[in-house]
Amino acid sequence: MEVGRVGGAYGVRGWLRLVSYTAEPGALAGYRPWRFRGDPGTLQPTILEVRPHGRGFVVQVAECATRDDAERWHGATVEVPVSVLPALAPGEYYWGQLVGLAVETQEGQALGTVARLLETGANDVLVVQGARERLLPYVPQVVRHVDLAGRRMIVDWDPEF
Repeated sequence: MEVGRVGGAYGVRGWLRLVSYTAEPGALAGYRPWRFRGDPGTLQPTILEVRPHGRGFVVQVAECATRDDAERWHGATVEVPVSVLPALAPGEYYWGQLVGLAVETQEGQALGTVARLLETGANDVLVVQGARERLLPYVPQVVRHVDLAGRRMIVDWDPEF
């Protein structure tokens, strides 16, 4: 499950700046093991030290000894197993679980797949990529059923809208 990203190098000794996607940014530091996924490939880093820094934190990993080593991971996603995240109530989902789900209307018409979610003041919004991009409110009146095992979501939505 994607829970953050590497924001870039910090200092000259290979430290990384991490940007947390968790509701409480500091929570990411407690979720382990981490996996970085980016252009250099995939890495399950050996964490040496974690420090709070601004709205996120910085981390020293054994695999990055220099600034150049750290810069290679800039933009990489930070992932953790869903099993290490807090349990959710029935009917609640982590955003990362919804990304990639096929979206179809109650009548079975395919609208596309969930590309990402947006946080707005009123409610979250699903960005659905298909023949065209659609923005659907993530509210019970629209999202009628989520089937994680079947990798699909049923929505009450006019496909012409």
